[in-house]
Amino acid sequence: MRSIVLTVISLLVLSFVSCKKENKKEPTQVMSPGKNISVDFFLTTNGTPAYKVFHKEETVIDTSLLGFELKEAKPLQDNFKLVASSVSSFDETWKMPWGEQEEVINNYNELELSLQEINEPFRKLNVIFRVYDDGLGFRYEFPEQENLKEVIITDENTQFNLTGDHKVWWIPGDWDIYEHLYNTTKFSEIDALSKKGHENLAQTYIPENAVNTPVTMRTDKGLHLSFHEAALIDYAGMTLKVDKENLLMQSELVGSDITGYKVKRELPFETPWRTIQIAEKAGDLIESKLIVNLNEPNKLGDITWFKPMKYTGIWWEMHLGKSTWDYSAQQDMTSFTTNAKPHGKHGATTENAKAFIDFSAKNNIGGVLVEGWNTGWEHWIGFEDREGVFDFVTPYPDYDLQEVVKYGKEKGVEIIMHHETSAAPRTYKKQQDTAYVLMNSLGIHSVKSGYVGKIIPKGEYHHGQWMVNHYNNAAIKAAKYEVAVNAHEPIKATGLRRTYPNIISREGLRGQEFNAWASDGGNPPEHLPIVAFTRMLAGPIDYTPGIFNIKFNNYKENNQVNTTLAQQLALYVVIYSPIQMAADLIEHYEAKPEALQFIRDVGVDWKQTKVLNGEVGDFVTIAREEKNTGNWFLGSITDENEREFNVKLDFLKPGTKYKAIMYADAEDAHWDKNPEAIKISEIEADNTTSLHIKLAPGGGVAVSLIEMK
Repeated sequence: MRSIVLTVISLLVLSFVSCKKENKKEPTQVMSPGKNISVDFFLTTNGTPAYKVFHKEETVIDTSLLGFELKEAKPLQDNFKLVASSVSSFDETWKMPWGEQEEVINNYNELELSLQEINEPFRKLNVIFRVYDDGLGFRYEFPEQENLKEVIITDENTQFNLTGDHKVWWIPGDWDIYEHLYNTTKFSEIDALSKKGHENLAQTYIPENAVNTPVTMRTDKGLHLSFHEAALIDYAGMTLKVDKENLLMQSELVGSDITGYKVKRELPFETPWRTIQIAEKAGDLIESKLIVNLNEPNKLGDITWFKPMKYTGIWWEMHLGKSTWDYSAQQDMTSFTTNAKPHGKHGATTENAKAFIDFSAKNNIGGVLVEGWNTGWEHWIGFEDREGVFDFVTPYPDYDLQEVVKYGKEKGVEIIMHHETSAAPRTYKKQQDTAYVLMNSLGIHSVKSGYVGKIIPKGEYHHGQWMVNHYNNAAIKAAKYEVAVNAHEPIKATGLRRTYPNIISREGLRGQEFNAWASDGGNPPEHLPIVAFTRMLAGPIDYTPGIFNIKFNNYKENNQVNTTLAQQLALYVVIYSPIQMAADLIEHYEAKPEALQFIRDVGVDWKQTKVLNGEVGDFVTIAREEKNTGNWFLGSITDENEREFNVKLDFLKPGTKYKAIMYADAEDAHWDKNPEAIKISEIEADNTTSLHIKLAPGGGVAVSLIEMK
């Protein structure tokens, strides 16, 4: 590991300088270590903080203003002078306990600026820029000061002034959910308000023409930009308000109808980082570790109690309608009663869980998720008052939790707990300790949490400050009980997995289940080739791949997965998560044992990752080396267009032979017409080999590269 190097390059103290005099000076500048990206900071003629960003001397972000509007106080927006500034460098290599790669280089140059109002009450505000070779992050600091003890933020006015009408891949700035399809338009054509009232979403609130982050763009010259945030702690999530005429984005924080403000904090504090990833090739966005690098180091220490794994579970069958989450048909209960009459379709039975454990044990799959195990599912959805619906410790009569856990341990398979909160976080908070104690006593180390529905109390939103704190505090508390959290209907990922590595994965996108029940045709073939360059830049995704029964046979005549079978296999490499579900039913896997072999073999924890090619929304090819084995796995996916190209395997270890097993689309494969047509072949390969890849419409290829000893 390289040693940490921290050197102060310069310290400029500029005291009692008027705003006008400051503007006559050269802008304060910081460049990335490789000198390909630079930032200029300056004050406008009225003392408003502003910045510009350059890539190889070409303007990427034009003059953009910074500041805040506060409740019952003057805005922190203008009349500033620069009191002091300093530039420093930082260079380290740190290890991920799990992740896309084992070692991460964290090398940046930092510019710190201290500002103070010229007039009373002489409030202070700091701005910090960290500039990397793959982008930059900047944040505000509210330092401790005499004339300001607390701020109530009604608006954060951080601007991103674009230099052209870029091509944009976006979802609306919904305060409640990220489960929208991506749109591909020019910036001037963004219309988030047209996405209001989606019939397939359990909750949604889009107050204005704004986009959620990460939002990715490509300039006319082919430069790729992605805007997001890092280290979202005790603050509201940020959407970006769109000014189509001026080609400008401005931060729009998620608010609260209860409090009427966006953020309330006591000083001192720091905001999240506002981030811009910059890449000449689309694939470099995926390889960037800017977001995790902008988070603090691991605060949990040793977390070897969590093991990255593949898992199966009682989940997909409910979406198909084969079984249900609820045990009885009683809908008018205020609480579950043991004499409730079962309707006979309950999925989470002891017998069913044992069947999944047996299947997992035979197929190198380490976990089983059981949804619908605890009482309350009869009356959790569609009811206005969902407080107290679930207690997270009481199983239905047909599910013996202790017996299932014991059976799993005998087979070497861990049970994954499920906590559906019904978007009633106050109930969940009261019961977390009890629920985590139960998990800890049973040796259960992973939980999938859910927050379906409108937040209770009414007026709070999934991505406001109150819920940001809830999600983060739930994960921090879980760590004390050696529990890792995979959150669904979550806040966005912002790299906190570095600081709290028990935050293992999350949903936060339109997932696989939409293929089973959405009335709009499900996720189109272009969906995941967009996701790889947008949502996946934020962090791991629990997408639940591996559907083999593409057309759903007798379950859902009007629904299907809009990919080929080969693409479903490729997703285990392309869409990253340290937990990967084999989501289909046991019988569908047993009907295709040759294709199942890839799921048996594929890794989940990686030593290194290489993005071999890709264009946003079109296609992407990724190769990953598994930790501790020397084996590599490759995945390639495309949109509705067929593609053909060669990929070099020059990343393989020199002088080593590999058994390459290719799971490819058959000649007549097609995402709709013939989705399950697959061709499996085997060759011997080394680092001089070039693989010919042919992808069917909506197709993919998965390759196992097993080191030959």
